[in-house]
Amino acid sequence: MATSSPLSAQRLALQCTTCPHRLQLSIRARHRLPIPKSTASRRPFATTSSKPAIAAPPIDFSSPDSLPPPNSRNARLVPASPSYFSAVPSFTDNLLSLQSLLRKYQTLPTILPAQAPRVAWRKLPQYRLLVGEPVKAAKYHRVVEVLQRLNRIHPALMPEEVADTMEVYKRDVNPFDNTRRPGVVDKDGKAFGVGRRKASTARVYVVEGDGEVLVNGKSLNHAFGRIHDRESAIWALKATGRVDKYNVWALVEGGGLTGQAESITLGLAMALLVHEPSLKPALRRAGCITRDPRRVERKKPGHLKARKMPAWVKR
Repeated sequence: MATSSPLSAQRLALQCTTCPHRLQLSIRARHRLPIPKSTASRRPFATTSSKPAIAAPPIDFSSPDSLPPPNSRNARLVPASPSYFSAVPSFTDNLLSLQSLLRKYQTLPTILPAQAPRVAWRKLPQYRLLVGEPVKAAKYHRVVEVLQRLNRIHPALMPEEVADTMEVYKRDVNPFDNTRRPGVVDKDGKAFGVGRRKASTARVYVVEGDGEVLVNGKSLNHAFGRIHDRESAIWALKATGRVDKYNVWALVEGGGLTGQAESITLGLAMALLVHEPSLKPALRRAGCITRDPRRVERKKPGHLKARKMPAWVKR
């Protein structure tokens, strides 16, 4: 009687009732034995189904009778807002409406930003109260950018729809409408100007003359001991070359000598502009008509001064 080899006995012992060919293939691959063609042809994953596919009957959309009947179970309500499911629907609706408005009128002629009407848009806290949502600053900045682009449309061709939409985002009071009251030269030929610096306030009167300067009834040399303060007080006249053309009478109060001298500079420049408005570019380049907001920083508790700390000692 022929006896089977150990390899064949092992193959028979490992056969499975459901898929014996897989165990045979694994054993043959382990021992590097050739796979018979009959075994490879019996693989279940290599077989394909020969059953024909079943497709839905075609629908003729040209005739309404061929359409399937509506199913009420599949019907749903469509939100009125396109951003109904977003976190901030009101803001998104505003942004989408502004963008669609811009696309509609983007072909209209525009003007330069410097020539566009100055408009004060709502601030972020005011806009949050308007929409009732915690809108971030970066998102509101996108709304302001679109508004600024719409504001650049030529005023003669501004559509009424755009004007009404922008009116919602404007502040109730436009600060750019407030204009400075123009200065006048009185019957005596005097022009008046006010200047401030730190805690000092200067009221300056300028009249045509030969260059005399009085500060609180004193001459410039007696009022300010430092040469730098004397030059600062009349810097507006020196920058425009009008030192010998006007007389200056200044009343100063508060602060120290440096603050008083620089407050006279601003007041003198404002009074000089009343006489000669064409000097404004030269005075602006000289820095005479810009209010200096700097002040002395307050001392903090535990500090020797505003910033200075006491020396650190280890022991």
